[in-house]
Amino acid sequence: MVASEPGVDLLATAGELDRALADRQALIQLCLYALDRARSNGVAQRLEDGLAAIGVRALRPDGERFDPARHEAGGAVATDDPALEGVVAETEVTGFADQERLLRAPVVTVYAKRAL
Repeated sequence: MVASEPGVDLLATAGELDRALADRQALIQLCLYALDRARSNGVAQRLEDGLAAIGVRALRPDGERFDPARHEAGGAVATDDPALEGVVAETEVTGFADQERLLRAPVVTVYAKRAL
C-alpha cells in the first residue's frame, strides 16, 4: 500500500520508518562490534565492505591534519620536521561515519615536535 491511497495510516507508516531506521542503527553497531573482534582479515574486510555498501565508511586519516573534533589522539610520535607537526602519523583504531554522521572517531597517533 502506498501513502497516497485512501485509508493509509500515515502515523503507522512513519512509525514503521522510525523502527526501520532504529533497526539499521542497531545492525550497524552490531557489525562494528563484530568487526572489532574479527580475528580473520577476510571476515573483517567483508564486514567493512558490507558497511560501505550501505553508506558506512571507514575513517583512516593517515597523513591528514589532526582535528580534535574528528579524531581522538591515542599517542604521539616525535618528529624534527615542522611540516609533520600535528599530522596523523597512523590510525590505531579505525573510525566510522554513517554518511556524514560520525559514529566513532578514529584513534590516531600524531606527529609532535621532538622535546629538546
